[in-house]
Amino acid sequence: RLREKRFVSLIDLEFGRVDPTYEALVTAGLQLTDSFYQLHAAGLCYRDISYGNVFFDPQTGDVLICDNDNVTENRSPNCGILGTPEFMAPEIVRSETLPSRQTDQYSLSLLLFKILNTNHPLLGSKMKAIRCWDLPAMNKLLGKEPVFIFDPINDSNRPVPLDRDELGEAGGSALETWPAFPQFVRDAFIRAFTVGLHDPDKRVTEGEWKGILGRLRDSIFPCSQCKLENFFDDALGKARKCPFCQHTPRLPYQLRIGRTVIMLSNRGRVFPHHLDARADLQFGQPAGEVVQHPTNPNAWGLKNVTQTGWTLTTSDGTLKDVPPGKSVPLAVGTKIHFGTADGEIVYAS
Repeated sequence: RLREKRFVSLIDLEFGRVDPTYEALVTAGLQLTDSFYQLHAAGLCYRDISYGNVFFDPQTGDVLICDNDNVTENRSPNCGILGTPEFMAPEIVRSETLPSRQTDQYSLSLLLFKILNTNHPLLGSKMKAIRCWDLPAMNKLLGKEPVFIFDPINDSNRPVPLDRDELGEAGGSALETWPAFPQFVRDAFIRAFTVGLHDPDKRVTEGEWKGILGRLRDSIFPCSQCKLENFFDDALGKARKCPFCQHTPRLPYQLRIGRTVIMLSNRGRVFPHHLDARADLQFGQPAGEVVQHPTNPNAWGLKNVTQTGWTLTTSDGTLKDVPPGKSVPLAVGTKIHFGTADGEIVYAS
């Protein structure tokens, strides 16, 4: 009764027993990150986060964390367990320190990498060359000589198609998923598993991950050819080839609010945190959602689902009120005053 039936283990994700959307996976990553943020703000650390300790709803991304009896104060010597080897920071594997917020930050980055890419970030061709995955092998690849599978300088441990073994590793899936992510996401993982491997002060923090994952969620849109989820990389300013069907997808309209870019696909939504920088990242009740015109299937708009009115300015300077329940037509150059923020509808080819 502590876990509703809608929640499944991340182990089910690893073995392909569930097939969630990227939107659900990124939402799960955000909730997990926020949970760590709150725990660390209280001066505590989890110590033993792993795939077996996290459950999520594959439809919504809602997260439940179990085994909370592992929680302790930072660097407390009163702990009976240091973690699960595959998720432990290298300095813990080497028995150089005790669990802390910084070692949790490493474990969080590792868990996020596996959620999005399935593969373990340190288990690649070097693991393939090992005959027996025993404790000495773990100590070597995870503690003494760790190398990120996508290290931009050291290519000695690239991911390879592997058979599933007793660890449940899914082999070469990261070879397909890694190129799909925007560069800002790959840069964060590169930092986490290069300099962050050796310098705990340079690891990606929970606050940074919240911003990165929120931005990633906003970038999701379906490929116009195969309908699978793609990510828009704002640094490129144009569409990339879909990594799944190799076609260059037609991009949807975008809503730009300051530096935030929200893809206005047929599932596009604007949330309160987009309109108020003080609001926490939450994806429950939207403030606006993309809807199809009731009589013209080729026309789409951004519907106001708040209780307050908006004001739009068309590209020719015409002002119009947008009361609750009404929509702003998706058109390049349309500007929207949401009351607490201003946005503009644009299009990148």
